[in-house]
Amino acid sequence: MRVALVPGVPALLPSYRGIEDPVADLRAACLDAVRWLGAGFGVHGSLQGLNVARCLAEEAGVAVDLRREHPGSVLVVANGSATRSEKAPGHLDERAAGFDEGLRAALLAGRAGDVDESLARELWADVASLVWLGREIEVDPDSVRVDYDDDPYGVQYWVMRMEGVWR
Repeated sequence: MRVALVPGVPALLPSYRGIEDPVADLRAACLDAVRWLGAGFGVHGSLQGLNVARCLAEEAGVAVDLRREHPGSVLVVANGSATRSEKAPGHLDERAAGFDEGLRAALLAGRAGDVDESLARELWADVASLVWLGREIEVDPDSVRVDYDDDPYGVQYWVMRMEGVWR
């Protein structure tokens, strides 16, 4: 099965796009990942993440299926810390970069669930879906591909594609 990871950032919603898209590179990577999943993918994320997923699916021209318990592909909506700079939503926290490096390494190793949830809350990281991913899907680490890795606005965003099987 295919799994894609995108951030649930409001800047991806159509209402945030102006004459110039503030997250054009991120949006392009997200749309490519959503198209890669194909039609009928499931979504796991917060309410905001679900809204972002619906908008991305509509923009990509693919359907979302939120009814199936074990869909053939899944869009996971999550992000790293939101405390990577003074202008970040959670302001600067010196622990953010190390936390995000560890989380990135866990994702690349197919161990999405290896995250300190308490520290994640302190760093304003949205990782509940990653914990779910680690518990529900066995990811093949050799399949993990990073399409986007940056921290605009002081928030760590990844777009990744991977393959795995339901546990």
